Order: sequence, then C-alpha cells, then structure tokens
Amino acid sequence: MDLRLFFNPVSEELFDNIKKQGSFYKSIKVYTEVFPDYKEADIALIGISDKHNSDEEHGLWEGADAIRKKLYRLTKGSGAYKIVDLGNISETIDIEQSYGRVQEVCRACIENNTLPVLIGGSHDFSYEQYKAYEEMEKLISIINVDAFLDMEEPEASPNTNFVQKILMHQPNYLFNYSHLAYQSYLVSQQAVNILERLHFEAHRIGALRHDIKEMEPIIRQADMMSFDVTAIKSADFPASEKAQPFGLTGEEACQLCWYAGINDKLSSVGFFEFDPWLDDQSEKSASVLATMIWYFIEGFYHRKDHTDFRSNDYAKYVVTMPEDETDDHIIFYKSLVSEKWWMEIPNPNDKKIYNRNFIVPCSYSDYEQAMKGEIPERWVAMHAKLF
Repeated sequence: MDLRLFFNPVSEELFDNIKKQGSFYKSIKVYTEVFPDYKEADIALIGISDKHNSDEEHGLWEGADAIRKKLYRLTKGSGAYKIVDLGNISETIDIEQSYGRVQEVCRACIENNTLPVLIGGSHDFSYEQYKAYEEMEKLISIINVDAFLDMEEPEASPNTNFVQKILMHQPNYLFNYSHLAYQSYLVSQQAVNILERLHFEAHRIGALRHDIKEMEPIIRQADMMSFDVTAIKSADFPASEKAQPFGLTGEEACQLCWYAGINDKLSSVGFFEFDPWLDDQSEKSASVLATMIWYFIEGFYHRKDHTDFRSNDYAKYVVTMPEDETDDHIIFYKSLVSEKWWMEIPNPNDKKIYNRNFIVPCSYSDYEQAMKGEIPERWVAMHAKLF
C-alpha cells in the first residue's frame, strides 16, 4: 500500500528559518515534496490533524504542527538518526475513516519494524493504535498514562471510553494493561476494581511520585504506550481541555518517556489531547511535549538489552525462600550491560496452558525484598495473572 495517499506534506512555515545544522529538523527526513521511505527508518512521526472530534472552541487538529514547531528546533540527540516525518494524515469524510487510516498506518510501520510516534488528536485514537496489532497474532501489553481511566459508558464521548473498548475487543490479544498516574478524585472506584479483577494494574499519581524508578519495570513490559497530556499538571501543561492542578511534572513526564524509549520491546507510542489553542503565550505546553518526544527518541537510541538470559551479558541469582512461602526459591537475572533486573515466574506442573517459565521485568527492590525472605508483590501479581 502507498501510504503517501494518506498524508499531507509538512508545511515549510514550520522549518523555513531553521539554520542550525545540529538541529532535530536537519537530522531527519521530512515529507515536503518527496515522501520518505518509512520502511528504512527506525522511527516515523505521524501527525493526527482530524477535525471531527474538535469543536469551535478547541484546536486538537492543530496540535501536531505546534509540536513540530518546537521539536524541529531542539538539538539532535545521540545516535545515528533514521527518523522520518510522514506529515499529517489527510482530512477524511468522517471519523471512522480517520480511525481506519491511523490503524492502517500504524500497522504498516510496525510490520516493517518502524516505530510510529503519533502526535496530536484525541485520546480515542489509541484504540486504533491497539488494533494495528490485531493481525500480528501475538499477545501485547499496553501502558496508558492518564489522569482519567477513560472507562465511561458507551454513550459518552469517544475519548472517555476507549479503554473499555480495548478491554472488550474481540479477538482478545491483550495480555496486560497498566495505567499510570490516575488521580483518585477523578475516577470511580468501580473502574479501578474492574481492572484489578482482570489482573491489570492501575497506579495512582501518588504511588508514581513516591518512587518513579519503580515504574520502569512496568513500562518495560509494554508493546505500546499511550500518553494523555492531561496527566501533566496544568502549571506545566495548560494546553489540555481537562487540565488539572495536580499531576505529573514536565520532568516526570520526560522520565516516563525515557523509560518507554529504552524499552526494547515497545513498538509504538502516541501523545494525545494537546490543544494548542489553550497554550500560554510562550507555548509552554508545546515545548514540554516536544521535549517528551525528544527524550523518548533519546531513550530509543540508548536501547541495549537483547534478552538472551543464557548469555554472558546476564548474571543469574537464585534466592532461597523460607519453607512456608509459595516457592522454595526465586530466580533473578541482572543485565550487566544496562543493570536492569528480571525475575522468573515458575510454571506449575498442573498448568498445561503454558509449557515454560515466564521471565518478567522487575526492579532491584524486588530482589532486595526476596533477600529478606519476602515474596515480591510483583511476583505474586504476575503469578496470579499467568496461572
């Protein structure tokens, strides 16, 4: 399929006065006259400029270009960039056609080992990001960063109930769903309970802020990441219709994006709900979001791990547990390259669904907890999910 048919070129107004050779813009290939070869790229920037979910008071459809205006002017990071900007998905006759194009573009990129970075648009486009994996015949895991859980009733606005659609989608290829940075006073306990009953995870903003490093193993499980900028507090990011006084700082948002970037498994990411019409005069929000994308890309070019736990790049630790615990030992692996940790979840002999043990991301604190004779909560939760 010729993806060029789905896109409008990037306006020259966004880069015509960029002279610095070391700029981000000068280091990538942008669709102006010639459509870049996305199949040879590591990363493809994809703008969503759909107007169907915007009203006269909001300008989500202009978000992608407002981000580019800031991103292009940042300094190129490390690594040999193979990045293309495919432009904005062209206007369609209705929202369903826009959904279909986003899904098709994401699928084409992922199938060619090119990581799509969706910028702009409403959060419900994440459902199309998810459906792009449908024909790949494998289970996937999702990280969703949002102040809200987006599990409202079907008649609600599409950007407030798309998570419900993901959870109920058939065929079901969702292995794990993790929600980060929700705010308790904005969500119903019933929705949280539903996620817990499904053995999915929901982490409050307070838990994230207590120790953000503990979010890295959670993000490391994910195949796709969806980021609603409403999760960032309004002082740092005012340009969102549902901006909240509390939430992530800009620095914390960049840290999560870095974790996502260095995740060797992650194959798509989207940034949604940015409304440039609500930004301040300095265009602060656009700058924050451009920096988040920059950190994601920087993390991508710092990917190190190739998970062959039998290789000399990994150290194996066997921790003996007290006799009254579930298992007599827990096996941990540590990468000598990145210093990341994993732990092994044994396959019970009476379970025939899986024929091997599972090795899942964890943190050094999980290893420390096991050394104290306690089974880590992460181990218990994953064991319950798997078996």
